[in-house]
Amino acid sequence: MNTKTPNLFDVLPIMGIENDCIISSQGDLTVVFQVELPEIFSLSDAEYESFHQSWVKAIKVLPQYSLMHKQDWFLQCAHQAQENLPGFLAESSAGHFQGRPFLQHECYLMLCKKPSGRKTSSSLFCNLLKKTIVPSEFLKPTAFDAFLGQVSQFKRILEDCGLIKLKRLKTPELESYRRKSGLIERYCSLSENPEEFLYKDISFDDSIQIGDQFALLYTLGDAADLPQVCGPRITYDKFSTDKTRFPIGFAGSLGLLLSCNHIYNQYLFIDDPQASLKKIESKRLRLQSLSGYSRENTIARDASNDFLNEAIIQQRLPLKAHFNILVWTNRKAELAELRNKVCAALAQMDAAAKPELIGAAQIWWAGIPGNAADFPMNETLDIFAEQACCFLNLESNYRSVKANQGIRFCDRLSGRPIYIDLFDEPRTSGIASNMGVLVCGSSGGGKSMTINHILSTLYQQGAHCVTVDIGGSYKGLCELVGGYYFTYTEDEPIRFNPFYLPEGNGLDTEKKESLKALLISLWKQEHDPFNRSEYVALSNALQGYYDELKKDQEIFPCFNTFYDFLQNKYAGLLQQHKVKDKDFDLDNFLYVLRPYYQGGEFDYLLNARGNLDLLQQPFIVIELDNIKDHPILFPVVTLIVMELFISKIRKLPGVRKILTIDEAWKAIAKSGMAEFLKYAFKTIRKFNGIPIVITQELDDLISSPVIKDAIINNADIKILMDMRKFLHKFDKLQSALGLSDKSKTILLSVNKDNREIFIEIGGQRAKVYKNELCPEEYYAYTTEGRERVLVSTSAEKHGSMEAGITALIKDKNNN
Repeated sequence: MNTKTPNLFDVLPIMGIENDCIISSQGDLTVVFQVELPEIFSLSDAEYESFHQSWVKAIKVLPQYSLMHKQDWFLQCAHQAQENLPGFLAESSAGHFQGRPFLQHECYLMLCKKPSGRKTSSSLFCNLLKKTIVPSEFLKPTAFDAFLGQVSQFKRILEDCGLIKLKRLKTPELESYRRKSGLIERYCSLSENPEEFLYKDISFDDSIQIGDQFALLYTLGDAADLPQVCGPRITYDKFSTDKTRFPIGFAGSLGLLLSCNHIYNQYLFIDDPQASLKKIESKRLRLQSLSGYSRENTIARDASNDFLNEAIIQQRLPLKAHFNILVWTNRKAELAELRNKVCAALAQMDAAAKPELIGAAQIWWAGIPGNAADFPMNETLDIFAEQACCFLNLESNYRSVKANQGIRFCDRLSGRPIYIDLFDEPRTSGIASNMGVLVCGSSGGGKSMTINHILSTLYQQGAHCVTVDIGGSYKGLCELVGGYYFTYTEDEPIRFNPFYLPEGNGLDTEKKESLKALLISLWKQEHDPFNRSEYVALSNALQGYYDELKKDQEIFPCFNTFYDFLQNKYAGLLQQHKVKDKDFDLDNFLYVLRPYYQGGEFDYLLNARGNLDLLQQPFIVIELDNIKDHPILFPVVTLIVMELFISKIRKLPGVRKILTIDEAWKAIAKSGMAEFLKYAFKTIRKFNGIPIVITQELDDLISSPVIKDAIINNADIKILMDMRKFLHKFDKLQSALGLSDKSKTILLSVNKDNREIFIEIGGQRAKVYKNELCPEEYYAYTTEGRERVLVSTSAEKHGSMEAGITALIKDKNNN
């Protein structure tokens, strides 16, 4: 008796790959697509329904004697940091997330055409036991072309819904090469790494064992195991509220929510519909004759009758279906835990878990890509396309751009770092028309942490950041990156020098206009008249002053020397040209501006000698907490901020500019600067600028015309924190922000305890992310009073913010 173990390649049911198609030894022809599914937790009820209908329509265009095999791979992986940006925080973040476990998802869709006369496989007969010669049907080019045409229709119908992308795999992507395993070899070896190519023994003695992997197979192939009702979506209680029902796909519990290595196989077999209905009719007649002997026969007869009636009346497509979950581990002791996980996952959709033992080998064998036509048909159930499509996995992981192209957040399930392009890709794809950002959330919800993180990332990517703040939320980050930090205290009052021009820069028209606007605001009340002669006189004064600076390099440009120029030289020029006081009253001008001159009350404000090159400084914070109600200082500072940012816009082409206005927007609006906010949100996008406004009061959003007209309508990017406290008055907030019902449902699922935030882009993309920070980032951004004191003290002790944070974390870890 020959007991030699067969070689896999001697019995492998795949003949080869030709014309980008897998050809089985039975003559089955299979086209393979790699599928990009929607991101999990991002679809609404209506989108699930639309997606479901697209699957049903696509399946109906497939020819008779064909099948669809959808194979979803879920592999436990560890996050590997991408090539990251240099810098203390970026490097600390990369180390923090290195090795973070997550479930990687790959989806393959295989459409197979069987020869019309092919013998049906069963548990007692499959090509695992016998191989045959290829039928002549597919040797005809017309049959091959006709099938590819139907495959093309299938692809177009699915992609037209806008939720899915299918990429057809070519021969080089299907075949194996040295140091690269193809799809078939990966399945046969349960390889988690495509770069790995190992031959593994396969055993079906006690259970499925492939190399050192122990596997279990659970099937949904019997109507008795299926739930009583099914649909395109199901409510996910964890993210639902009293007011909202959060949807996920009906089979979502078998996808990313099942946290172990597993493959979810979904088979839909399309035979001759009329022949299938005729068989069921024959079965109904048999059950009719036996109905008097058993109540079960009566129930089965009625079910068959209902099935036939629905097929005819509602024009349903009858087909056969099978679904199974293959889970595996390299530790046999973990099999019991995997069994519990699968049973719990199936219970969530009200289905029963059936462990497959006797037929496991044949079912696993049919899962080989290209061999689905050899599936044992006695393991399938009769079902309509509408119900069968409910059991398809419809979601995938959050997608990420490259590390240097986006902002790092984390997904909700595993905390895996992902990078989101908030600004460029949405505009390129037509999702958003501008880059304005509105950030809203209650105190303690994480606004400052989120914006600190965004600004830090943009700064590392080369952007210039100007931040107007009330509360000192950005002081730590500013010090860490070596930026300019302007604030007011009695000992160190706020200082600027708008008269300073960096070396190589001359007095251009824009600079002259901004200085005139500043001088006029210092001289005149808001509604005082300002005539043409005064405008000309100030313009000439500024030009004469800068001409004087060119002549005498010893003169330091500041308000003091400008004031001296007006007193000593410009007054004589006015007399020489016989300029009358009614045209330009120089004495009045000098008297009103005397407080800003040396020895005056505000002589510090416009005469700074440090932090001068504001144009080339990429990170600037102006903290206004102590002067927000000052009638003189605050308007002057806001004018300087406006001039500074406009200067960056005009003179730094190609550089991204960020204007962030924290709670200071209310004070700015009161100071007559509402027009500047409108200008910022409507215009600076043309100059690669990003305006960001932050607020925490619900009433601000609802009642403020500045917020409504200038900001909300021009902010395509909305970042919102936990809003559950507003659950019972959410309608006003929803109306003010223009949120859809889908966005409302997703927003109300945010949990601030998990550091989650909601981001909506262009009213079309809405998702929740975790804003998880590494310890170094946390200490750099923290706004907690006690922690800020700790960081400041440690930085002072160790000589720098970076060294102070490092020492603080080291001490904490040691304790």
